[in-house]
Amino acid sequence: MKNTLFVLALMLFISCSNDKKTEEDIDYVAKNEADIQAYVEENNLTAIRSNSGLYYVIEEEGTGAQAVASSNVTVAYKGYFLNGAVFDPGNAEGITIGLNQVIAGWTEGIAYFKEGGNGILLVPAHLGYGNQDNRGIPGGSVLVFEVTLISVN
Repeated sequence: MKNTLFVLALMLFISCSNDKKTEEDIDYVAKNEADIQAYVEENNLTAIRSNSGLYYVIEEEGTGAQAVASSNVTVAYKGYFLNGAVFDPGNAEGITIGLNQVIAGWTEGIAYFKEGGNGILLVPAHLGYGNQDNRGIPGGSVLVFEVTLISVN
């Protein structure tokens, strides 16, 4: 009987913890959306919002092959927060990586470009690193990436 009560109490605790996390997720989604819209307006960007909540700006579409979610690509990029603080300066040579090995915002966003194309990805937390701090990136952060799709390998 004691074990049964303990298990029920544990399940209730876990259930309440999950509900709270869901509320935090919803708060970040709404806040991220408002922050991205303000950033787009302040910077006079022509951004497209996808169904997932990713915003992207195609500055140059490119003319080569188009990436898909399972592509291995070489991408030059710079990553920063909405306030302009750089968290990853990247490099001009780019990195080669599988789009199935990166944050969801990249998996989706890079696929909007063709080789030689470039633009901006505005990645809300739920498509980035979520609500948990990750290697110097605070939980709930919107991430901005200037990207150039060098090649689809």
